[in-house]
Amino acid sequence: MTSSQAADQIGTGNGFIAALDQSGGSTPKALRLYGVTEDAYSGEAAMYDMIHAMRSRIIKSPAFTGDKVVGAILFEQTMDRDIDGIPTAQFLWEQRGVVPFLKIDKGLEAEADGVQLMKPMPDLDALLARAKALGVFGTKERSVVNAANAKGIAAIVAQQFAVGDQVAAAGLMPILEPEVTISITDKPQAEAILQQEILKHLDALPADRKVMLKLSLPTVDNFYAPLVDHPRVLKVVALSGGHSRDAANAILARNRGIIASFSRALTEGLSAQQSDAEFDAALGAAIDSIHAASVAG
Repeated sequence: MTSSQAADQIGTGNGFIAALDQSGGSTPKALRLYGVTEDAYSGEAAMYDMIHAMRSRIIKSPAFTGDKVVGAILFEQTMDRDIDGIPTAQFLWEQRGVVPFLKIDKGLEAEADGVQLMKPMPDLDALLARAKALGVFGTKERSVVNAANAKGIAAIVAQQFAVGDQVAAAGLMPILEPEVTISITDKPQAEAILQQEILKHLDALPADRKVMLKLSLPTVDNFYAPLVDHPRVLKVVALSGGHSRDAANAILARNRGIIASFSRALTEGLSAQQSDAEFDAALGAAIDSIHAASVAG
């Protein structure tokens, strides 16, 4: 895979990005939703073995191909593991035609000024070099907006773009993810501040630089059109943010130029107890619905 091949596949947006990057505290919940309770494993190593088996089953499904799934975001341990003896990122591209990304953030700081910044990433350069060597195309880093606080949102966007600069310097494509919590009462105001801060930083990027943006589905349809159309943006993708898959798909379909990057909404309805035929059928239906919503606009 060359960077231009990957950029072309993502940029055309003829599909969506699967977020297979649950880590740390979110892993037990993901496993419970998959029908694997805590008494089925003992210790962190066994837990990660279970989640890798789940992700491998998804990736190896006949429904999971680059025809509809243009990219996939991996957790670091998933990147470092194999599927059928092949490194996961290599397997994604060579066997499934799916562009691999890597989640790089190490979690969130405590809330201040209505936002949660990313924790420090002192070993980021080494991680980026390893990801590049393993065939990863880009990265994703998440922080969270919990209020329409101008000071906090300015800080969160500045941090996202600073990390994006570091990622770009390593030869990778950054996905910047300043998530707006969907349940806050001042979500429209937070989105307005966020968009203005992002536009300010996009306008300051070098002419040959592009980034991707992963954003909560907007309150007002097509509110993020200025970001979708910006020449420094390769693609805007949306997280489901707690919406059910049907609800997220309905909103997404109304927003031109934005594709999905769903996690829980993608795996909704999948179970370890399903036969392979049942699992593949359920995953195929989920992929079909998310793909349709992603290309509708």
